[in-house]
Amino acid sequence: MSERPYHIEQMISAKSIAARIETLAGEIETEFAGTKQLLVVGLLRGSFVFIADLVRELSLPVEVDFIETSSYGNAMQSSREVRILKDLRGKAEGRDVLVVEDIVDTGHTLAHVLTLLKGRRPARLRTIALLDKPARRETNVKADWIGFEIPDEFVVGYGIDYAQHNRNLPYIGRVRMDVDAPDDAPEVKKC
Repeated sequence: MSERPYHIEQMISAKSIAARIETLAGEIETEFAGTKQLLVVGLLRGSFVFIADLVRELSLPVEVDFIETSSYGNAMQSSREVRILKDLRGKAEGRDVLVVEDIVDTGHTLAHVLTLLKGRRPARLRTIALLDKPARRETNVKADWIGFEIPDEFVVGYGIDYAQHNRNLPYIGRVRMDVDAPDDAPEVKKC
């Protein structure tokens, strides 16, 4: 199945992202001051770039682990069915846990992961999302820290993909479908 060609317009620059992460790291350090070790849980795959930059800004002792979920596949909209593809290797019980999400859209993925982790009885459970898209929210979930609130647009870059492409962009960009391309265009433009 072919995908229609598209292009990407920069929405949030790499410099803006870096500055915001530095500020967020300071707030997280204040929240978790005195922790023995903060368990930082990245939601794969979209959060991998964000989590790498975030933990490098933290002066707290951290352990990094991952949960891999799936709710999009290769589509531009969530299926609302959240599947856990990879669970934590370590234990969350009695620990300070920070869940790192790339984007909170409908909220189904984050709500599902938080329910899962709350059942494991962490000492503290907090969340951070690089992007928040409140116009699409279908659940009553909100991250404790948000990098940027964005409008209801499909975005890529900085770890976020469209059909597994564009994760390597250093910025967040809006996906724009090329209107002049026929519906059966042979391939996707990778920007």
